[in-house]
Amino acid sequence: MGCCSSASSAAQSSKREWKPLEDRSCTDIPWLLLFILFCIGMGFICGFSVATGAAARLVSGYDSYGNICGQKNAKLEAVPNSGMDHTHRKYVFFLDPCNLDLINRKIKSVALCVAACPRQELKTLSDVQKFAETNGSALCTYDLKPSEYTTSSKASALCPKLPVPASAPIPFFHRCAPVNISCYAKFAEALITFVSDNSVLHRLISGVMTSKEIILGLCLLSLVLSMILMVIIRYISRVLVWIVTILVILGSLGGTGVLWWLYAKQRRSPKEAVLPEQLQIAEDNLRALLIYAVSATVFTVILFLIMLVMRKRVALTIALFHVAGKVFIHLPLLVFQPFWTFFALVLFWVYWIMTLLFLGTTGSAVQNDQGFVEFRVSGPLQYMWWYHVVGLIWISEFILACQQMTVAGAVVTYYFTRDKRNLPFTPILASVNRLIRYHLGTVAKGSFIITLVKIPRMILMYIHSQLKGKENACARCVLKSCICCLWCLEKCLNYLNQNAYTATAINSTNFCTSAKDAFVILVENALRVAAINTVGDFMLFLGKVLIVCSTVAHCFLSIYEMVVDVLFLCFAIDTKYNDGSPGREFYMDKVLMEFVENSRKAMKEAGKGGVADARELKPMASGASSA
Repeated sequence: MGCCSSASSAAQSSKREWKPLEDRSCTDIPWLLLFILFCIGMGFICGFSVATGAAARLVSGYDSYGNICGQKNAKLEAVPNSGMDHTHRKYVFFLDPCNLDLINRKIKSVALCVAACPRQELKTLSDVQKFAETNGSALCTYDLKPSEYTTSSKASALCPKLPVPASAPIPFFHRCAPVNISCYAKFAEALITFVSDNSVLHRLISGVMTSKEIILGLCLLSLVLSMILMVIIRYISRVLVWIVTILVILGSLGGTGVLWWLYAKQRRSPKEAVLPEQLQIAEDNLRALLIYAVSATVFTVILFLIMLVMRKRVALTIALFHVAGKVFIHLPLLVFQPFWTFFALVLFWVYWIMTLLFLGTTGSAVQNDQGFVEFRVSGPLQYMWWYHVVGLIWISEFILACQQMTVAGAVVTYYFTRDKRNLPFTPILASVNRLIRYHLGTVAKGSFIITLVKIPRMILMYIHSQLKGKENACARCVLKSCICCLWCLEKCLNYLNQNAYTATAINSTNFCTSAKDAFVILVENALRVAAINTVGDFMLFLGKVLIVCSTVAHCFLSIYEMVVDVLFLCFAIDTKYNDGSPGREFYMDKVLMEFVENSRKAMKEAGKGGVADARELKPMASGASSA
């Protein structure tokens, strides 16, 4: 892992002069060990499920009496029809596949092991009997012989519900799945508990299925448009930024003016011959319009003041966007970074879902109220579900954090290499190498902090959904407020984590030190941060809106946004510790250098008005660097 060169914590704590890419040491090793132990625990859950027969029950299927199809089975105590030889019965058949328990999300039908699934619809018991005699596959319960299908009085209860639907040519995990799966749509609705209007779900599913070719084409088009937009931002960033700024100002002015106009119109409207109830409603509407108009006015005034204060810093946003375009020219593989992240996430999610399915069929055989066999885990092992859910969140966040650290490392390498011709052959692979050798512990710690916020928010969201339709509106309001607060906290932590990863990529410090240093830098440049995160992010947001499929666009433009944020932190560090003098030359691009020179000229001309910007661009003395 390259950890043999790790420095002591004392040495790390004294390192404060930001020496980009000079020294490398392992960071947050205890957290890496904790993450490895956690992943071993995830593997234990999967191994336990497989070892207890869950894999065989999931893949081969089992009947309602605990017999695994396609093999000989051991007798279960006090369970009738268990211990049967199903060597030649390899498929699971449900007598009534549409008999669903929407509350517990289970199929309540009797399950049998059969030799073959019906390929055609069987309309009568005679058809069922003929199928059994022709294919050697009995579709009624084991207690009833095929010759009794049409004569026994119990046949209607022991045989499948008529008509028996035709099964798919290829059984799904050895299950006889009906070709017409309309009944499973209701089961899918039960899984999506947050959907309240089932008719909307029906229309959505049908629309997706009938337009899947168009949707796929739009996704591909959005991919192309996302890349084109990244190129456009590279060359006309100045025009786009000012267009966005003007649109924001005009939009706030227009909205405020419309609200005051509606208020004035409502106030002048005649009130003769109006019922008392209507008069009260009109007064409430007038009061609401006044509140909205005043609020919009306050918002517009604050927006104007912010724009007035930040107008000089918009130039920095333009310069950063221009340099970000150069980064993508020198590091074109950054465009494909979302693909690798998505691929890694898909692989992990497939593993997680398979393990979840294993957990659903693991445990000891017990009889339910209907006398059928279910497999349940008892004792402390029943909490494996919660461990598995935490694993889904933490490891997913870990993969996303690895992407952030990889992008940060590559951009940092580009920024702090004075001669761009001396860049590594593959800066992204070099960044991945540094991540794996030195900084996996930092990524594990940062992703765990996000997990600690996500889990309570998800629990509160579940409780809030369960309270829908209940009378306790106050509790729901409190829960909604808590959810919003946790969501805001999560967004703030994500932003701080990203900058902490950048600081780690620069100076090879642990997560807490990096987060602290990055936070100090961001606070010192608060107005610049505000300018970039309002003008810059809003411009990228408009780009996502303009593209047909915003989901795909988000994946790529978020990389652009991440590059801009990393460049800004590098720029802030560069201007803080360098002044352009011999031995303390800037690392920044020529475009940013022009911004610094223009700012200095403007401050000299403005005199006292430029004090605030002077403080921001003035490098710290060497003695103060350790403070």
